[in-house]
Amino acid sequence: MKKIDFKSLVVKETDDYLIVNKPPYFPTLEDRHEAQNMLALARLEFTDIQVCHRLDKETSGCLVFAKNPEAYRNLAMQFEDRKVEKVYHAVAEGIHDFDGILVDRNLSASKNGIARIVANGKPAQTIFKTVKSYFAHTLIACKPITGRLHQIRIHLAYLGAPICGDELYGGKPLFLSSLKRKFNLKKDTDERPIMQRVALHAFAISFTDLSGEKISAEAPYPKDFAVMIKQLEKTSK
Repeated sequence: MKKIDFKSLVVKETDDYLIVNKPPYFPTLEDRHEAQNMLALARLEFTDIQVCHRLDKETSGCLVFAKNPEAYRNLAMQFEDRKVEKVYHAVAEGIHDFDGILVDRNLSASKNGIARIVANGKPAQTIFKTVKSYFAHTLIACKPITGRLHQIRIHLAYLGAPICGDELYGGKPLFLSSLKRKFNLKKDTDERPIMQRVALHAFAISFTDLSGEKISAEAPYPKDFAVMIKQLEKTSK
Protein backbone atom coordinates (compact mmCIF):
# COMPACT_ATOMS: atom_id res chain seq x y z
CA MET A 1 0.00 0.00 0.00
CA LYS A 2 1.38 3.40 -0.95
CA LYS A 3 1.99 6.00 1.72
CA ILE A 4 -0.94 8.33 2.34
CA ASP A 5 -0.68 12.07 2.94
CA PHE A 6 -3.20 12.42 5.77
CA LYS A 7 -3.61 16.18 5.41
CA SER A 8 -4.71 15.75 1.78
CA LEU A 9 -7.68 13.68 2.99
CA VAL A 10 -9.18 16.40 5.22
CA VAL A 11 -12.53 17.73 3.95
CA LYS A 12 -13.46 19.79 7.04
CA GLU A 13 -11.67 20.86 10.22
CA THR A 14 -12.90 22.76 13.30
CA ASP A 15 -11.35 23.38 16.70
CA ASP A 16 -12.79 20.09 17.95
CA TYR A 17 -13.36 17.84 14.93
CA LEU A 18 -11.65 16.60 11.82
CA ILE A 19 -13.56 14.99 8.94
CA VAL A 20 -11.54 13.11 6.33
CA ASN A 21 -12.29 11.28 3.10
CA LYS A 22 -11.08 7.77 3.90
CA PRO A 23 -9.53 6.01 0.90
CA PRO A 24 -10.83 2.55 -0.03
CA TYR A 25 -8.92 -0.53 1.19
CA PHE A 26 -7.70 1.44 4.19
CA PRO A 27 -8.64 0.22 7.71
CA THR A 28 -10.03 2.65 10.27
CA LEU A 29 -8.20 0.98 13.16
CA GLU A 30 -5.20 -1.31 13.46
CA ASP A 31 -5.37 -4.27 11.10
CA ARG A 32 -2.89 -7.15 11.23
CA HIS A 33 -2.99 -7.36 7.44
CA GLU A 34 -2.14 -3.69 6.83
CA ALA A 35 0.87 -1.60 7.82
CA GLN A 36 -1.15 1.63 7.98
CA ASN A 37 -4.51 2.65 9.42
CA MET A 38 -6.47 5.91 9.65
CA LEU A 39 -6.17 6.38 13.42
CA ALA A 40 -2.39 5.88 13.41
CA LEU A 41 -2.02 8.38 10.56
CA ALA A 42 -4.20 10.92 12.33
CA ARG A 43 -2.11 10.63 15.50
CA LEU A 44 1.01 11.59 13.59
CA GLU A 45 -0.66 15.01 13.22
CA PHE A 46 -2.72 15.17 16.44
CA THR A 47 -1.36 13.13 19.36
CA ASP A 48 -4.58 12.71 21.37
CA ILE A 49 -7.08 12.44 18.53
CA GLN A 50 -9.79 9.73 18.62
CA VAL A 51 -11.82 8.22 15.81
CA CYS A 52 -15.57 8.55 16.45
CA HIS A 53 -16.90 5.67 14.32
CA ARG A 54 -15.72 3.08 11.82
CA LEU A 55 -15.96 2.40 8.11
CA ASP A 56 -15.33 -1.01 6.59
CA LYS A 57 -11.88 -1.32 5.06
CA GLU A 58 -13.30 -1.38 1.50
CA THR A 59 -15.65 1.54 2.06
CA SER A 60 -14.46 5.05 1.24
CA GLY A 61 -15.76 8.38 2.46
CA CYS A 62 -16.54 10.54 5.50
CA LEU A 63 -14.78 9.55 8.70
CA VAL A 64 -14.91 11.78 11.80
CA PHE A 65 -12.19 12.29 14.41
CA ALA A 66 -12.46 14.16 17.72
CA LYS A 67 -9.51 16.27 18.81
CA ASN A 68 -10.31 16.11 22.53
CA PRO A 69 -12.23 13.88 25.00
CA GLU A 70 -15.14 16.31 25.40
CA ALA A 71 -15.70 16.42 21.63
CA TYR A 72 -15.52 12.61 21.49
CA ARG A 73 -18.16 12.25 24.22
CA ASN A 74 -20.39 14.79 22.50
CA LEU A 75 -20.42 12.86 19.24
CA ALA A 76 -20.60 9.45 20.94
CA MET A 77 -23.86 10.55 22.59
CA GLN A 78 -25.25 11.69 19.23
CA PHE A 79 -24.42 8.32 17.68
CA GLU A 80 -26.10 6.59 20.61
CA ASP A 81 -29.19 8.79 20.27
CA ARG A 82 -29.18 8.31 16.47
CA LYS A 83 -28.84 12.03 15.84
CA VAL A 84 -25.87 11.77 13.47
CA GLU A 85 -27.05 11.93 9.86
CA LYS A 86 -25.08 9.84 7.38
CA VAL A 87 -25.66 9.40 3.67
CA TYR A 88 -23.94 6.70 1.63
CA HIS A 89 -23.99 6.38 -2.14
CA ALA A 90 -24.22 2.92 -3.66
CA VAL A 91 -24.37 1.64 -7.23
CA ALA A 92 -26.92 -1.16 -7.36
CA GLU A 93 -27.87 -3.65 -10.03
CA GLY A 94 -31.12 -3.02 -11.88
CA ILE A 95 -33.33 0.05 -12.24
CA HIS A 96 -35.03 1.09 -9.02
CA ASP A 97 -37.29 4.02 -8.18
CA PHE A 98 -36.85 4.41 -4.43
CA ASP A 99 -38.54 7.53 -3.08
CA GLY A 100 -37.49 7.51 0.55
CA ILE A 101 -38.45 3.86 1.10
CA LEU A 102 -37.75 2.59 4.62
CA VAL A 103 -36.41 -0.91 5.17
CA ASP A 104 -36.98 -2.07 8.75
CA ARG A 105 -35.51 -5.55 9.09
CA ASN A 106 -33.65 -6.90 12.12
CA LEU A 107 -30.10 -8.14 11.56
CA SER A 108 -27.84 -10.65 13.25
CA ALA A 109 -24.08 -10.91 12.69
CA SER A 110 -22.17 -14.17 12.85
CA LYS A 111 -18.65 -14.66 14.23
CA ASN A 112 -17.24 -14.86 10.70
CA GLY A 113 -18.40 -11.33 9.86
CA ILE A 114 -21.50 -12.18 7.84
CA ALA A 115 -24.87 -10.66 8.74
CA ARG A 116 -28.37 -11.78 7.86
CA ILE A 117 -31.98 -10.77 8.37
CA VAL A 118 -33.57 -12.60 11.31
CA ALA A 119 -36.77 -11.86 13.23
CA ASN A 120 -35.08 -11.86 16.64
CA GLY A 121 -32.00 -9.90 15.52
CA LYS A 122 -31.05 -6.33 16.43
CA PRO A 123 -33.27 -3.55 15.03
CA ALA A 124 -31.96 -2.07 11.78
CA GLN A 125 -33.52 0.65 9.62
CA THR A 126 -32.30 2.29 6.42
CA ILE A 127 -33.95 4.85 4.11
CA PHE A 128 -33.23 4.62 0.37
CA LYS A 129 -33.73 7.24 -2.33
CA THR A 130 -32.82 6.98 -6.02
CA VAL A 131 -30.29 9.58 -7.14
CA LYS A 132 -30.09 8.55 -10.81
CA SER A 133 -31.01 5.58 -12.98
CA TYR A 134 -28.85 4.30 -15.83
CA PHE A 135 -29.47 1.65 -18.48
CA ALA A 136 -29.31 -1.28 -16.08
CA HIS A 137 -28.03 0.20 -12.80
CA THR A 138 -29.06 2.78 -10.20
CA LEU A 139 -27.15 5.24 -8.03
CA ILE A 140 -28.86 5.19 -4.64
CA ALA A 141 -28.58 7.46 -1.58
CA CYS A 142 -28.70 5.34 1.56
CA LYS A 143 -29.45 6.87 4.96
CA PRO A 144 -28.86 4.41 7.81
CA ILE A 145 -30.80 5.16 10.98
CA THR A 146 -29.03 2.43 12.92
CA GLY A 147 -25.47 1.22 12.42
CA ARG A 148 -25.43 -2.57 12.14
CA LEU A 149 -22.78 -4.64 10.38
CA HIS A 150 -23.29 -4.58 6.57
CA GLN A 151 -26.72 -3.00 7.12
CA ILE A 152 -26.94 -1.05 3.86
CA ARG A 153 -25.64 -3.98 1.82
CA ILE A 154 -28.16 -6.45 3.25
CA HIS A 155 -31.12 -4.08 3.11
CA LEU A 156 -30.45 -3.27 -0.55
CA ALA A 157 -30.15 -6.98 -1.33
CA TYR A 158 -33.49 -7.44 0.45
CA LEU A 159 -35.02 -4.87 -1.92
CA GLY A 160 -33.68 -6.82 -4.92
CA ALA A 161 -31.01 -4.19 -5.52
CA PRO A 162 -27.68 -5.78 -4.52
CA ILE A 163 -24.66 -3.49 -4.69
CA CYS A 164 -22.26 -3.98 -7.60
CA GLY A 165 -19.27 -6.01 -6.52
CA ASP A 166 -20.96 -7.23 -3.33
CA GLU A 167 -20.68 -10.94 -4.01
CA LEU A 168 -21.19 -11.74 -0.32
CA TYR A 169 -24.80 -10.54 -0.56
CA GLY A 170 -25.71 -11.39 -4.14
CA GLY A 171 -24.10 -8.56 -6.11
CA LYS A 172 -21.98 -9.13 -9.21
CA PRO A 173 -18.88 -7.30 -10.46
CA LEU A 174 -19.50 -4.71 -13.16
CA PHE A 175 -17.42 -5.16 -16.31
CA LEU A 176 -16.85 -2.56 -19.01
CA SER A 177 -17.74 -5.17 -21.63
CA SER A 178 -21.31 -5.19 -20.29
CA LEU A 179 -21.61 -1.44 -20.90
CA LYS A 180 -19.76 -0.97 -24.19
CA ARG A 181 -21.00 -2.67 -27.33
CA LYS A 182 -17.66 -2.49 -29.10
CA PHE A 183 -15.39 -3.66 -26.34
CA ASN A 184 -12.22 -5.47 -27.34
CA LEU A 185 -10.10 -7.17 -24.71
CA LYS A 186 -6.43 -7.69 -25.38
CA LYS A 187 -5.54 -11.22 -26.35
CA ASP A 188 -4.62 -13.60 -23.50
CA THR A 189 -5.83 -11.19 -20.80
CA ASP A 190 -8.71 -11.51 -18.36
CA GLU A 191 -11.11 -8.60 -18.00
CA ARG A 192 -11.13 -6.99 -14.56
CA PRO A 193 -14.19 -5.31 -13.05
CA ILE A 194 -14.46 -1.53 -13.35
CA MET A 195 -14.37 -1.43 -9.56
CA GLN A 196 -12.49 -4.01 -7.49
CA ARG A 197 -14.66 -3.58 -4.39
CA VAL A 198 -18.21 -3.13 -3.15
CA ALA A 199 -19.56 0.05 -4.81
CA LEU A 200 -20.32 1.89 -1.56
CA HIS A 201 -19.13 5.35 -0.50
CA ALA A 202 -19.83 7.33 2.70
CA PHE A 203 -20.84 10.50 0.86
CA ALA A 204 -21.98 12.87 3.62
CA ILE A 205 -22.25 13.29 7.39
CA SER A 206 -23.70 15.92 9.72
CA PHE A 207 -23.86 16.39 13.48
CA THR A 208 -23.72 19.19 16.07
CA ASP A 209 -20.55 20.44 17.72
CA LEU A 210 -20.04 21.35 21.38
CA SER A 211 -21.75 24.71 20.92
CA GLY A 212 -24.78 23.16 19.23
CA GLU A 213 -23.82 24.37 15.76
CA LYS A 214 -24.41 21.95 12.90
CA ILE A 215 -21.35 20.56 11.13
CA SER A 216 -21.83 19.03 7.68
CA ALA A 217 -19.36 17.60 5.18
CA GLU A 218 -19.33 15.75 1.87
CA ALA A 219 -16.57 13.51 0.57
CA PRO A 220 -15.85 13.51 -3.19
CA TYR A 221 -15.92 10.12 -4.89
CA PRO A 222 -12.56 8.33 -4.99
CA LYS A 223 -11.12 7.54 -8.40
CA ASP A 224 -12.59 4.04 -8.77
CA PHE A 225 -16.13 5.14 -7.83
CA ALA A 226 -15.90 8.21 -10.09
CA VAL A 227 -14.77 6.05 -13.03
CA MET A 228 -17.72 3.71 -12.51
CA ILE A 229 -20.19 6.61 -12.49
CA LYS A 230 -18.56 8.10 -15.60
CA GLN A 231 -18.98 4.83 -17.48
CA LEU A 232 -22.58 4.46 -16.32
CA GLU A 233 -23.35 8.03 -17.41
CA LYS A 234 -22.53 6.97 -20.98
CA THR A 235 -25.36 4.42 -20.76
CA SER A 236 -28.01 6.78 -19.33
CA LYS A 237 -30.92 7.75 -21.53
